[in-house]
Amino acid sequence: MATDPPRRPALSKELVLHTAVALADETGAGVPSMRKLAERLGVEAMSLYHHFRNKDLILDGMVDLVFAEIELPSDDADWRPAMRERAASMRDALMRHPWAISLMDSRTNPGHATLRHHNAVIGSLRSGGFSISGAAHAFSVLDSYVYGFTLQQLSLPFTSSAELEDVAGSVLNQLPGDEFPHLAEMIAEHTRIPDYTKEFEIGLDLILDGLGRQCESWR
Repeated sequence: MATDPPRRPALSKELVLHTAVALADETGAGVPSMRKLAERLGVEAMSLYHHFRNKDLILDGMVDLVFAEIELPSDDADWRPAMRERAASMRDALMRHPWAISLMDSRTNPGHATLRHHNAVIGSLRSGGFSISGAAHAFSVLDSYVYGFTLQQLSLPFTSSAELEDVAGSVLNQLPGDEFPHLAEMIAEHTRIPDYTKEFEIGLDLILDGLGRQCESWR
């Protein structure tokens, strides 16, 4: 006796957005075309327009899903550990969704998770004694650091300490050390760091130290 094929889940905004994020993660190329997205969902491209008037609205929703993954600073947490945890969580989210880096601050129609995230960060900084302008400066420099570091890490030719040592050894073997002694010394010594992500934490602490010292002058 023939059985009916399994029914596809009903098309919804949530399903479209989660599928779009999954496709972007797979390809690394950002928002997929409406045609490819429709193919993955098993519908005609025109069906997507019943839920989203245009592709920009899908982009807005995709970015909002990424912001929803970032840990929010709690109301009663000290600003420094709150910003440290939030930056680490944001970096982790961007490592999972590299395509989002260039889109996070480009949207003119931010979603609820995006607004909630920004409001929580500003609130944490304000509770920590930052003026409005100081909070804006701190927010900007922290995001710039997270975005920049993540882009750098994604472009590195290694993903583990062992691979780092291999790459460094290859470069060092070809490097005329007498001509570039400082570079040779750094390559030889710095590859002993067990985890490159420690660099993120060190740089973040330097920024937080600087923001803490500067906070008073911004009041």
